[in-house]
Amino acid sequence: MKKLFTYLSEYKIGIFFVMIFAIGSTVFNIIGPKVLGKATTEIFKGLVGKVSGGSGIDFTKIGKILLTLLCLYVISACFSFIQGYIMTGVSQKLTYRMRKEISEKINRMPMNYFDTTTHGEVLSRVTNDVDTLSQSLNQSATQMITSVTTIIGVLIMMISISPLMTVIALLILPVSMVLISVIVKHSQKYFKSQQEYLGHINGQVEEIYGGFNKEEDVIREFDETNDILFRSAWKSQFLSGMMMPIMQFVGNLGYVGVSILGGYLAIKQTIEVGDIQSFIQYVRSFTQPIQQVAQVANMLQSTAAASERVFEFLDEKEEDQ
Repeated sequence: MKKLFTYLSEYKIGIFFVMIFAIGSTVFNIIGPKVLGKATTEIFKGLVGKVSGGSGIDFTKIGKILLTLLCLYVISACFSFIQGYIMTGVSQKLTYRMRKEISEKINRMPMNYFDTTTHGEVLSRVTNDVDTLSQSLNQSATQMITSVTTIIGVLIMMISISPLMTVIALLILPVSMVLISVIVKHSQKYFKSQQEYLGHINGQVEEIYGGFNKEEDVIREFDETNDILFRSAWKSQFLSGMMMPIMQFVGNLGYVGVSILGGYLAIKQTIEVGDIQSFIQYVRSFTQPIQQVAQVANMLQSTAAASERVFEFLDEKEEDQ
């Protein structure tokens, strides 16, 4: 990953703008529930006022609040589109540059490398590994930025509504982090093995079509490699797939706690009814980016495994020119 970040430094201007627009998009999105809560409070006050003999709900004021909300979400969507467009460009330039460097590297490699390494193994690095790197980088980079921004922004908004309810919501964090770290620790080795044996499978398939006449030996060797690939793939996917349901379960516990406490504080008139609605939305918004970070951890493991194989090839000893 360190090598990959060094490699990405050439695109730092593009990545900088991706960060700016991603943060901008997230910030406008975060303000939304707070504004929507004001509309709910206005409706509640209007209904209570109507019962007390007042004028009732002020629809003009609610209309203005909802119009403000619409503007916030439209700006957020525009920013999100721009950052997505820039990030796609960066990842495709990276892919093009890597393939070009691998292609040029092949011409400088000593012949004995190709005697000891199958053509399929080399092709796998040019195709599978570079593709995996490009796709996972494109998704995980922006996802990580927006998730971290959302966590920070939502936390600030939650504290502004009720510090006590925020403490309840925050209790889910250490539990979540412990569970994620345990899963990532176990799944990383399987992701690495998956990329490695995918290359071996490609190498064997290419050799078979290249023309050897040892059918039984070839089938046995292929079955052995395929079996290792199968076990690595399902274990890596199974372990990383556990992150989301575990996170949702932990998040729902926090959601229940906040609902109970919010109702109690509203009865005590410490907070307004609209604030409960806003806070519950923020709890959902708070647990969602943590779940997304869990997904990103999954993608980053694929990124690390693929980039390791690509850089390993680019660092191979060259023939004296």
